[in-house]
Amino acid sequence: MLRLTVDTPTGAVTLTENDGAITRAEWGGAYADHSPLLDDVARQLAEYFDGDRTEFDLPLRVLGSEFQERVCAAISAIPFGQTRTYGDLARELGVPAQAVGQGCGGNPIPILIPCHRVLGSGGLGGFSGRGGVETKIWLLKHEGAAGLLI
Repeated sequence: MLRLTVDTPTGAVTLTENDGAITRAEWGGAYADHSPLLDDVARQLAEYFDGDRTEFDLPLRVLGSEFQERVCAAISAIPFGQTRTYGDLARELGVPAQAVGQGCGGNPIPILIPCHRVLGSGGLGGFSGRGGVETKIWLLKHEGAAGLLI
């Protein structure tokens, strides 16, 4: 397992590589491992935050239940600058919206698997990353989806 911490406008983010795939992204940490994959994800994140990238092209592996994998796959399908509600994803997956909310909260690779693009039917919903809802708002504004918040 290798870890690299990169600075982002939302704070330091530590990326974890396991067997050739990114398995975690979490705020905080101070790691300096390097590999071709970690260097690539650091470059792609920098391009995303610079406004030059709208999709990530990286091997990601969700280490979790089959349900968690399904939720993360549905979240990953939400295009840059667009949002879906917990209810939208619940209908797609055939599960209760609350279960989707729990799946979003358990997303091990935020930003790269864009759970910030999932909203409640009557508001923002939550965000389990550092900074909570303020970070979610920042990411949505960055992607041009802030008009949905006003």
